[in-house]
Amino acid sequence: MNSSDLRVFEAVARTGGIGKAALELRTVQSNVTARVRHLEEELGVRLFERHRRGVMLTSAGKQLLPYALQVGRLLTEAEEIVRRGDEPVGTLALGSLETTAALRLAPVLSAYHRAHPRVDIALRTGTTASLTADVLGRRLEGALVVGPVRHEELVEEKLIEEELVVVAPAAWPTWVPREGGARIVVFRAGCSYRQRLEALLAGKGLVATRLLEFGTLDGILGCVAAGIGITMLPRAVVARSALGADLSIHPLPANKGRTATVFIRRRDALVSAALGAFLALARAIHAPARRSAELERDMG
Repeated sequence: MNSSDLRVFEAVARTGGIGKAALELRTVQSNVTARVRHLEEELGVRLFERHRRGVMLTSAGKQLLPYALQVGRLLTEAEEIVRRGDEPVGTLALGSLETTAALRLAPVLSAYHRAHPRVDIALRTGTTASLTADVLGRRLEGALVVGPVRHEELVEEKLIEEELVVVAPAAWPTWVPREGGARIVVFRAGCSYRQRLEALLAGKGLVATRLLEFGTLDGILGCVAAGIGITMLPRAVVARSALGADLSIHPLPANKGRTATVFIRRRDALVSAALGAFLALARAIHAPARRSAELERDMG
């Protein structure tokens, strides 16, 4: 399989048309068409469906695309390393939970930028489920999610330990509803904190009668502060919120209040120089706090 063919394939998939890809690649349309056809013949499948407005990926094309992206990244990195030595360069595509990005990533990203200014970090936030799918699909090199993930195609490494708490409006005497169900304010489906809150409620014989989904941490805390409902988040996130005076924090039982934030990556993917440098910094910065939390847990 020719890497040049894969680059042409990726350009067509991204732009949605033979002509657009030809313009981007600074070549003629017939060359793009020939390379796509050659790749299809080599693989024995159709990669694109043609229509009047351009092309769209077939199911086989969708399967090939993440591999083509990975090959492109590796080739770019290899070229840069040969030219400039072993200094990390290029783009590093990472994912993170919204809470982790807000609370834990700033010191790592700041130190990384100072140490490796030739690397551009493309950060995507999401839920554990969505980020795990992106890593498996090779759209991200790795992601910080709630662990354990336990997937045979992934390697996971514990980096951070957090204490989870229930967060309620400060005006409420207790977070547990006196009767009926609970109103919960949470991230979208696939969020591990949401799943834990729903399990906690179920253990008390309660169900979520009203569920509000948000994509941002500020949106969730704002609604809780306004008296709309309850949520579950790491204590440190709530403690740093500007809305702290309007929120009340309720600890969980010791065996339910701890959660690990792990870094996941594909087991079969090479660890790029850029990713290796990121992991080294993340370990160095967060190791002391993690060991302290583990010691506190063990002594408790």
